Amino acid sequence: MIGVVRAVLLSAVLTLSAVVLPGTAEAAGTICSSQTGTSNGYYYSFWTAGGGSACLTFGSGGNYSTSWSNVENFVGGTGWANGSRMTVNYSGSFNPSGNAYLSLYGWTSNPLVEYYIVDNWGSYRPTGTYKGTVTSDGGTYDIYQTTRYNAPSVEGNKTFNQYWSVRQQRRTGGSITTGNHFDAWARAGMPLGSFTYYMILATEGYQSSGNSNIVLGGSGDNNGTTGALRAQGAGKCLDVPNSSTTPGAQLQIYSCWGGANQTWTRTSSGQLTATMNGTTLCLDAYNKQTSPGTKVETWSCNGGTNQQWTVNSNGTVTGVPSGLCLEVTGGSTADGALVDLGTCNGQSNQRWTLG
Repeated sequence: MIGVVRAVLLSAVLTLSAVVLPGTAEAAGTICSSQTGTSNGYYYSFWTAGGGSACLTFGSGGNYSTSWSNVENFVGGTGWANGSRMTVNYSGSFNPSGNAYLSLYGWTSNPLVEYYIVDNWGSYRPTGTYKGTVTSDGGTYDIYQTTRYNAPSVEGNKTFNQYWSVRQQRRTGGSITTGNHFDAWARAGMPLGSFTYYMILATEGYQSSGNSNIVLGGSGDNNGTTGALRAQGAGKCLDVPNSSTTPGAQLQIYSCWGGANQTWTRTSSGQLTATMNGTTLCLDAYNKQTSPGTKVETWSCNGGTNQQWTVNSNGTVTGVPSGLCLEVTGGSTADGALVDLGTCNGQSNQRWTLG
């Protein structure tokens, strides 16, 4: 019982991070005050309750490091503006002195849920009402549920559930297949809502000191076989409009929700396919064109080179015959923004995560 109460108290402090963070523009260097924004195409969130010191430093790509000393509470990390079913690959170091967590952390709406997939911890292992286990990515996680009443959240003060998967053996690095946890929670009677809100690989310290250095993403995140194809700059998913099975639908980005029209399979022949209502269609460069601005659509799979794609370690997806990059037109982050081919320029609207 003491463990349950302490877990609730700790997460009560952590919850404040979703409430008080002001938005910022693209970030670089070191931050030591509460804020959110993007850095190198990844969403980030950093919050500190004060007391002692805590800072987060951005590295290249999805890398960040933290250092904290006698802090009351802080949480920070990089990830995505919206959660989803995906495989998150990471590596690094996590060195707490006292109480701290290393977890994949996020929220859903309708129902409002705060969720954690905890891979490592300091002096205290999170707990709650035991709901079973899930085996995923080489380890077994204990599943817990806690409830917060009239507490701060991303939607203001509300009553909501918290879902926890806590790895039985600590680790710092590997893969986290989020869908395995989401499905296990559902089987345990713990349904999630829509992935309206962020998901980050977070370092948290509570009345403790320590440091971490986390490398998120990279080539591992782009080598998945099946999953969402996420636009890193927008934090949204490549989407077949209205789940159309009629060839010729131009692709768009849309808020990630895990549907079949947002689930892509990378085949051994380099195709990217989506299967909806029993119909499999291929990602296709319109009419075999190889010029910037070419529409990217769905089409019946035919083995053509305009349906072959290279998923690169830098996050770009390039057409085999054109060498052009899959991009969100105009760098838009809005639902319904169209996708075409563009000259590769390294911008975040041309970087994707598959898995």
